[in-house]
Amino acid sequence: MTDKITNVLVLCTGNSARSVLAEVLINALGDGKWRAFSAGSHPNGAVNPLTLAVLAEHGHALEGLRSKSWDEFAVPDAPQMDLVVTVCDNAAGEMCPIWPGHPSKVHVGFPDPAAATGTESERLAVFREIYGQIEAKVRRLIALGPERAGEV
Repeated sequence: MTDKITNVLVLCTGNSARSVLAEVLINALGDGKWRAFSAGSHPNGAVNPLTLAVLAEHGHALEGLRSKSWDEFAVPDAPQMDLVVTVCDNAAGEMCPIWPGHPSKVHVGFPDPAAATGTESERLAVFREIYGQIEAKVRRLIALGPERAGEV
């Protein structure tokens, strides 16, 4: 049995919805054995308010959540990642930086809840649905372990 913590970087384009949801869920469900970060190739500059609303509904802490560039994680003194997960098709197709430590990479795509239209309650329902989809994949990822992440 090892005490090693698995570091995961979750990427999306804007880093305002899917990647933040996945970051929070990995940290919450990883039982201290997984540590997640999120970033975007072109961060929006703020976490989507509906992302924060759904996370708050589920009792997750919101402190410290912010939209940030993946460049923060491509520098030598950044946390060394074991796994990089892209959660949107745009980020999966982009040329990523070279990550210190050469982590494994996997793509698990989800629809963009930030693209939802309608009333606020209709858009919030989409965020709730995507939260559920991401939660299911995160539970599977943690059960499989980082070595089998490609099977998620």
